[in-house]
Amino acid sequence: MLKYIWLIFKRDLKVNLRDVLGLMFLLFPIIFGLIITWISPGINHTSVKIAFLENENKQQIEYFKKFAKVETFKNLSEIKRRLEKRDNMVAILPEINGDNKKYYILTEGNEPSYIIDYAKFLKTNYELGVDLNDSNATIKEFGVKQAPLTRIFTNVFILFITIMSGMVISLNILEEKVDGTIQAINVSPVTYNEFILGKSVIGIIETIWGAAIILLFAGYYKINIGMFLLILLSSTIISIVIGFVEGVISTDIMSAAGNVKMLFIPMAAAIAAVEFLSKKWQIFFYWIPYYWAYKANDAILSNTATWPQIILYTFIVIFLSIITYFILCPRIKEGLK
Repeated sequence: MLKYIWLIFKRDLKVNLRDVLGLMFLLFPIIFGLIITWISPGINHTSVKIAFLENENKQQIEYFKKFAKVETFKNLSEIKRRLEKRDNMVAILPEINGDNKKYYILTEGNEPSYIIDYAKFLKTNYELGVDLNDSNATIKEFGVKQAPLTRIFTNVFILFITIMSGMVISLNILEEKVDGTIQAINVSPVTYNEFILGKSVIGIIETIWGAAIILLFAGYYKINIGMFLLILLSSTIISIVIGFVEGVISTDIMSAAGNVKMLFIPMAAAIAAVEFLSKKWQIFFYWIPYYWAYKANDAILSNTATWPQIILYTFIVIFLSIITYFILCPRIKEGLK
């Protein structure tokens, strides 16, 4: 049995390594990781931007850099052009009145009030010589080092990768149909179950590879790997089943890829339910395996997951996937004939 599974996997691996589309699937996780790095804010990042004249008061500029995004400009004209852009920024500028030097806040006029108040607060603290070390408050934390938006992006892209694994399987089966080799299963010693397992290996490896790359880029180095692999592999099952169905019923690459992408609809619905709906409405999404996978991943990435919780979620995902498999299994066998 293992011999035939290995042979089927080796053939799929060779096909994917020489095919441009197959190589693109290997590169997608790296692209997703870069997207997370570029667009996710750090946990200590601020959205308040303040402009200064460069070399006007370097000590003040360095102080503000601790609490806001600071940009410096050569003259007042450059600052005015910068303030007129679409984002929100204010400037703190010197005003000479005889021997006195005062500062004023220059705004475009449509900035949110909290930005102006924050700039006033920082300027007051600077004039009073207030520093972080002067605070007598202590910080107690749960140890979460990633911003919530980073966790959401990471979770979404991981589920995206599981769907891509189903797409890889779909395209591999379609390639065998085009070559006319898929009918050979009917006259070979390979059983249907061995063929399905052999074709699934490349999808599983694609999922593990993609998820590992995304976690590394996102900075999740200290999560429970055992929990993560358990829910990752279980959530891949449904994508593999759908991938097989689409592979055997599709006639070209575009239709196969398009049909598998329909999985994004229930995935998006599950994510929206968790993020935007109260728990009493989420019951209508319990039938979606991705709902439970998303909740499990969220708990794992936030380091709040427990083994009983993850085992329960995994059982539900596998149960729903098995039901889907038995419903679609006759269609898969029919397509392989």
